[in-house]
Amino acid sequence: MKALTAWIVLSGLLAISAASGLAAEPVVLFDGRTLDGWDVISCEAVVQDEVILLKSGNGLVQTKKKYRDFVLEYEWKALKDDGWDSGVYFRYDEVPAGRPWPRRYQVNLRKGMEGDLDGFPAGKNKVATQAGDWNRFALTVRGATASLKVNGQPAWQVDGLEVRDSHIALQAEVPGGGQFLFRNIRVTDLNGRGS
Repeated sequence: MKALTAWIVLSGLLAISAASGLAAEPVVLFDGRTLDGWDVISCEAVVQDEVILLKSGNGLVQTKKKYRDFVLEYEWKALKDDGWDSGVYFRYDEVPAGRPWPRRYQVNLRKGMEGDLDGFPAGKNKVATQAGDWNRFALTVRGATASLKVNGQPAWQVDGLEVRDSHIALQAEVPGGGQFLFRNIRVTDLNGRGS
């Protein structure tokens, strides 16, 4: 009887925790072995030494699922010595015909603009990144707001985003921006809407 009572109480607490959003746990988007869970669009991306290598082309490596409110954690490294360029897209409707990438929103990974949120004056990153080394970003998107941490330090917070379910995508801009590596990609779905 005690075991049954304990199980009922624990089940109730877990249900309350899940309903309140406290149970949100990070989910691994990239397991270091395959690109299962991703669509590779108009570019070449491969798994090499447990990382995603954006090898060639102008396109996207896009999650199959869509997210609205989330925390996206990822590490990236540019392989080009100078003039590197890539980014991470979120909350976009579609990739317009004749273009390789969506119009918005993008956390930039272009040299000198690493961590900037395109289109938002308040979304300028002043936290240093390390050229030729791994950098860790944590992007939180909730409702109309977004914030970014760069290598553990708060970089910016903005308001005014459009709210919609969307894929999350890594930008391949290899002909001009060089090859990029991504690893340790995890997402916490803040409202359990991943579809």
